[in-house]
Order: sequence, then structure tokens, then C-alpha cells
Amino acid sequence: MNVESVSGVRDRAARLSAAGALIEGPLQGYHHETYVFPLPDPDGSGWAGTVRWKCREPRLDVPRFDLRSFVREGALVRALAGRVSSVPETIEVAEVRLQRFIEGATLGTYRGPGTAVAEPHLDQIWQLFRELAAITPRSLAVERLGPAEEWAADGDCAAFAVSLMRFTEERVYLAHLPVYGELFAALGVTDRGLRRLVARASALTARPFCLLHGDLHRENLVVDGDGRLWTIDWELAMFGDPLYDLATHLHLMRYPARQEAAVAARWATAVESVRPGAARGWRRDLPLLLDYKRVQSVYTDVIRAAGAAGAAAGGSGASPGAARRVRTVLARAGEPLGLAEIPTVGWIAEVLTAWRAGPPA
Repeated sequence: MNVESVSGVRDRAARLSAAGALIEGPLQGYHHETYVFPLPDPDGSGWAGTVRWKCREPRLDVPRFDLRSFVREGALVRALAGRVSSVPETIEVAEVRLQRFIEGATLGTYRGPGTAVAEPHLDQIWQLFRELAAITPRSLAVERLGPAEEWAADGDCAAFAVSLMRFTEERVYLAHLPVYGELFAALGVTDRGLRRLVARASALTARPFCLLHGDLHRENLVVDGDGRLWTIDWELAMFGDPLYDLATHLHLMRYPARQEAAVAARWATAVESVRPGAARGWRRDLPLLLDYKRVQSVYTDVIRAAGAAGAAAGGSGASPGAARRVRTVLARAGEPLGLAEIPTVGWIAEVLTAWRAGPPA
């Protein structure tokens, strides 16, 4: 991502590295501006080994579509040291917190969405779920956002799910209606599907809460040169229903159908082994949480596609890629949204282009 830095993170990287030519970045990323660099030896004679470190901070100019739970991601990551084995280590240099940069490639580089994941990597993903299930709200002292009385009570999975659905309805759909309302309407997207999901959520099974990563997809899993899997980007972590983390993972990973069924079953075994009751009722409740993730993706991807439409063809039309992404999320969420039919890619591109040409004031 070749963008000009508008924050001080680039300056901090230059100050710590003492060699601007060795700084890599900003790295590709939606929510953060990130730079990677080696640290000099204390005596100034060279560079401290082959390890590189990353310095990053949130971008302030991108829409936020997900509920945040922790005040500072860095504080959470530091608290996970020794408890989650796949979190890269952190250090502090000159009052700047850095995290070790994993030299490797994301899991998506090896196996993109829709393809099977190799068994050695699956074993490490299940280990991550075991470690997360062992971290309870009472056992992790990290500052959380909002007053405690607004958090769902431990085990109240219905209240937890409803809070997420209400956030999507109010902060994503309704909040963006003034700008994107005509586009949503043209695509047949309303909040009726969300309201139906809220009604269904009242029947969710009670499961003990644990720490959730909240965004566990192939680009947040990095494979190093030894085949070890590392977990990055914890900004959407929260305490809640462990089944929600599985639903998010399955939705984002898009395993082949047979492997998805095996992953879900192994997840249940993994979390139950360390937290009895963590997988209670999972077969019955998983479809509802998957429906929510599919509906949530429609709102966020339509808004992002509208932005992509402005960037395509000098701002005069929608890219085929953006239209295909919208059709994919509409097709996956067609049933919970109550869509009678899924429009074609060409028709969606025309709608995006027309909206871009004359959005509501």
C-alpha cells in the first residue's frame, strides 16, 4: 500500500531504526499503518541480529464495522505472553512498544479462501482455540471499553449475540443510511434479516465465556520458515461466546465443505478439553451465528465496494472485482436476508456506477 504517512509512526520507526533505508512500509493493511525495521546494536556497530520489529498505529480515516472490546490492543498482546503460544513477542524501546515481525507468508499465500488447509496448520489452529478457551474474563486483567454493566454476563450467549447484532444494525446499517441508503435499497438490502436474527438469538445455549480473537482468517495467520503458525492482529479480540469465534473463523476461512465440518467437530473437542461446556449446543447454534456473519458481511462489503467504485476508472465506474465481491456476499446471505433472487455481477456493477454518479447529498 503506497500511501503517504499522516501519523507519527513513520517518524518513530526512523528514529528507532537509525537507518531510514532499512525501513519497510507502510505494509499492506486496512486498519493500521505499519512499518518494519531492524534495531541497531546498542554500541552502534551494526544491527542486532536478523530479527526485525514492527511499529504500527491505527488508521483514523477508515470506517469501523466491528465492536471493539479492549482499550489498547498492545496491552492485550502483552498480557497474552506465556498464555497464547502463537503471539509474537513484544519489547519496549525508548518508550515505544514494538512487536517481533514474523518472517514468512500468510496462510492465505499458501492456501487461499475456499481451499483446504494442511493438517499441520490445522493442528496449530486447534491449539490456539484451546489456549483461548482457557482464558476467562476473570483471569485476564486488561482494561476493557465501556462500563462493566453493559457487558453481557458470563455465559449469557443470547445477550452477547444480540449486542453484536444491535451494533451492526445501529452502527453499520443505520449509521450509514444517509449516504448508502439508496444503494442498499437498490440491492434489496434492509435490516429485516438482522431483526429476525435478533429474535432467533434469544434461544442460544449458555456457554462459559472465554477470550475470542474475533478476526481469525488466513491473512492473520503467518507461517514462518519452520512451518510454525503465528497469530497477529488482535484488535477485534473480546470476551464472549466461544462458538462465535468458530463462526467467524469458518465464515472468513471458507474451508471446503468436508473440511469445514471436520474443523467444527475438532474445535468442539479442543475447547471442551480445557473448558467443559464451551461447546455445549454448538451444532444447533452454529447456523444462526454463521447467518449473522453472512449478513454482517453484506453491509460492510457493500460500503467498501462503493468506495472501490469511486477508485475505479478514474471514479467513473465500478470495478468487476467489487461487483463480484458484492454478489458473493449477497449469495451467501440470501436466505437470512430474505432475498428472492441474487442479482448478476453486471447488474450490480451498473448499480454501483449509478450510485457513484449521483449519491444522495
